[in-house]
Amino acid sequence: MKNPLMLLAVVCFSASAQPKPIQKAFKEDFSKPTSPYFRYGSTGQDLPFKYAQGVSSPTEPKSTILSFKINPDEAPGAGKGPEIISNQFTHFGTYSARIKVPAVTTVQPNVGAVVGYFTYHVDSIPGLSEIDIEWLIADPTIIYIGTWTGHPGALQRIGRTINLAKGIIYTTEQKINYDGTPTPLTGVQNQPETLSALPGYDASAQFYTYGFDWYPDRLRWWMLHPTTGAKIVLWDYQGSSLGIPQNASRYRMNFWHTNNWAVETNPLSTEAPKNPYQLEVDWMEYKPIKRL
Repeated sequence: MKNPLMLLAVVCFSASAQPKPIQKAFKEDFSKPTSPYFRYGSTGQDLPFKYAQGVSSPTEPKSTILSFKINPDEAPGAGKGPEIISNQFTHFGTYSARIKVPAVTTVQPNVGAVVGYFTYHVDSIPGLSEIDIEWLIADPTIIYIGTWTGHPGALQRIGRTINLAKGIIYTTEQKINYDGTPTPLTGVQNQPETLSALPGYDASAQFYTYGFDWYPDRLRWWMLHPTTGAKIVLWDYQGSSLGIPQNASRYRMNFWHTNNWAVETNPLSTEAPKNPYQLEVDWMEYKPIKRL
């Protein structure tokens, strides 16, 4: 997949080999106007309506949320839309969040906009550390998951693209840089090989809980079934060190316009947003762990 987050790589290097301190376990429920764990980090136009927390959810009025509204006049690019970034670094552990992406398919079916739930940091010695769960809101039945590691010019991507509503795994692959030739992953790097459909899944229709477990030798992306609460494993990647970040990172959430990455099912979905569509985040959690 194309991931413009990586355009930041060449300007984000740190002088340290291992950033510290590392954040202890926390759960931010966004019930207050400010957070002790996150700061606002957008590089775009600083307009008041773009970011708010401690506000009532329009979907669940009893819930207080982090609200991101995209600026229709903003230029495309990762980081230009509203974004929060953890104050301290996070590392191996379990990450989870309860999220509802904007519902736009009947309003602007060709919109080019990305919701990103992820970790990201570039360090001068070990390079990039990035783990993603992303949605292109033109088709909220599709989930993009994966990582970026390495250094500019030889960036390593592993990724999987899923249509969860239909139970389709479009790709599970690795490549070098954005324009590299994808190579399918097989065996233990491609588990589960199939996924059951989650009928009615639509990331914009309601809140869902998503997460990933990050270990030195394993990455597992998952979500919770909205009715039973059972864990649905989207990808359990192991059996190789390829693509698994080793250096600490920053915990993030963002919402931005892309003009060159179209969703799998709609090659026209790169239009600038016409309205300030709203992303809702109920909570974000981090738990340091050592092993499964």
